[in-house]
Amino acid sequence: MQDLVKLRPPKWLLALLVLGLVAGGGYVAYSQITTAQRQEARRRIQTATVEQVNLPVTVSANGTVQPERSVNVSPKTSGKLKQLLVKEGDRVQEGQILAYMDDSNLQGQYTQAQGQLAQARANLQRVQAGNRAQDIAQAQAQVESDRAALWQAERNFQQNQQLYRSGAINQRDFNTSLAARDQAAAQLTRSQQALALQRAGSRPEDVEQARAQVKTAEGQLQTIQAQLEDTIIRAPFSGIITKKFADPGAFVTPTTSGSSVTSATSSSILALASNNQIVANVAESNIAQIKLGVPAMIKADAYPGQSFNGRVIQIAAQSTTVQNVTSFEVKSSVADPKNLLKAGMSVNVDFNVGTLKNVLVIPTVAITRQEGASGVLVMTREKESRRPEFRPITTGATVNDKTVVLSGLQAGERVLISFPQGERPQSRTPSVFPGMGPGGGGSRMR
Repeated sequence: MQDLVKLRPPKWLLALLVLGLVAGGGYVAYSQITTAQRQEARRRIQTATVEQVNLPVTVSANGTVQPERSVNVSPKTSGKLKQLLVKEGDRVQEGQILAYMDDSNLQGQYTQAQGQLAQARANLQRVQAGNRAQDIAQAQAQVESDRAALWQAERNFQQNQQLYRSGAINQRDFNTSLAARDQAAAQLTRSQQALALQRAGSRPEDVEQARAQVKTAEGQLQTIQAQLEDTIIRAPFSGIITKKFADPGAFVTPTTSGSSVTSATSSSILALASNNQIVANVAESNIAQIKLGVPAMIKADAYPGQSFNGRVIQIAAQSTTVQNVTSFEVKSSVADPKNLLKAGMSVNVDFNVGTLKNVLVIPTVAITRQEGASGVLVMTREKESRRPEFRPITTGATVNDKTVVLSGLQAGERVLISFPQGERPQSRTPSVFPGMGPGGGGSRMR
């Protein structure tokens, strides 16, 4: 019994053994936990593949919806509005009648002018036609009558001359017969000349005078007709009625087409606007990329998720500066068959200025800097446990969230877009493409 007591190990040895077992178990547990954390961290690291793609390049700008043409419709002369045929919101075609002005004071002048023209034309026709056959015959008969009267007067004179020489009549009777003969001769001459005029017809100057009278009458009638036509108010171009300023019975006056709504309220009849266009302000750094005909995609806050297509139709030759920011107005057409866009709406415009073909691209967030060089962390194809390799790269254009890689990478390689602890990127590489890149606010990829 005493021998068994002697073989029992000392208590300190047991304590040391227990402590060793606890320490060993803790180490094993710590190693397992650490290994699991490292594996979890590796699983959380995200990568992206270097791609070779065709990269669309767009220039973005803010703009507004504006009508291509906008006028205030008013009469050419002051007067009372008689009838209005359209209302606000109506779409009208070029030449369509919009309203009628009171024309009662012009109708009488029109009838009078018609009568004056008819009279002038009848006179011209008479002058051009010459004298009638009956008039000529009457003049011929007058000549024959006057010739017979002259023959009779000549015989009487000859008889009285003989009687005077024989002393049968006195000087007075002789002179009377002489005067009668001369008077008959003069009358014959007059009738012969009248016959010649009848046969010759009208003189050229009489015809020209009659023609001039017709022209004058036609001009007076055309003036009245134009004034009557001006009382019919027509649409100068196709568009939509945006405002009504007057009702039938109101007195309206001529106004300039570009008058403001306030000044036109008391004088114009309607405001007419044509099809809408988009007016965008493009930054000075991007204007060189905008060309006529460039496609544009328009989005309005009023219609989320919906876009409208258009094309550049005009580029301003003069810049505008607002709060020290220089920009150029760029006008674009817009396809809006349902007339959803309204004048004054704010829109965002993306101009498709071109495509970078067959370029290598990586997410911009993958770019980091180490030792003063820009590059990326590349996942190698060797052991998973190996740390990612930093590789310097040369970058090109930055289009929204993509950056073009000019050298340093190959298609198919994988780069980190989330970084291990302590290897967060210090800064992103700025774009070398003029007017594009972080902070430029000019371009987006679609």
